[in-house]
Amino acid sequence: MASHLDLGKKGELLAQEYLLKANYQVLHTNWRHRRREIDIIASQPGCLVFFEVKTLSNDLYGWPEQKVNARKRFHIQAAAEVYIDRIAQPPKAIRFDIISITFQSDGTHELLHMEDAF
Repeated sequence: MASHLDLGKKGELLAQEYLLKANYQVLHTNWRHRRREIDIIASQPGCLVFFEVKTLSNDLYGWPEQKVNARKRFHIQAAAEVYIDRIAQPPKAIRFDIISITFQSDGTHELLHMEDAF
């Protein structure tokens, strides 16, 4: 597997750990509809949250959350519509969040959770 894919999987696992500690219920990871993917679908009481997880090995070329462009947001929102149509009871509220993870040269990482990012 390519190193950028390994980094992405590592970031998604860190995001899941963070969400579980923050009392989210993780419903799905890497949920796909055709060629579109939602990294994590989780819930809190009364709210369904769709997460995009972006991970970078350093901050030399910007921050991970800057990589979630208009096209990516459109694809996530389109996949979320399909997901909501398929579940038995639609949620009262939905939200689109970004979890941004940047690794440092010393092996540590910085995790930023941006609620209602788009």
